[in-house]
Amino acid sequence: MSVELEEVEPGKWRIKRAVTKPARSDLSLPYVISDTMEPTEQVDGRFYTSKRAFRAVGRALGLTEVGNEKLPPKVRASSEKGANEARRRSIQKALAQYRSGVRTRGP
Repeated sequence: MSVELEEVEPGKWRIKRAVTKPARSDLSLPYVISDTMEPTEQVDGRFYTSKRAFRAVGRALGLTEVGNEKLPPKVRASSEKGANEARRRSIQKALAQYRSGVRTRGP
């Protein structure tokens, strides 16, 4: 087995390996999403082949496209009023019971 070296720059060498080309598509722009679609009927009774026009009509009529709706933010239980105080009271009660000798067995 012989190892061939190639000079990368003056005084620096590395093992010569076969160069593989990165995977590329034959398409000129492989990551472009097309605006065209199959003719689809909107609520107004017309058929649209443009996604942009289809969505514009839906927005104008006050419709919500599934997957694009804005969801209300989730409210954490700990951010509700009094949740911190209730947690403190619960912990204080458990500590007081433990210090008084009450021991409960788990399930």
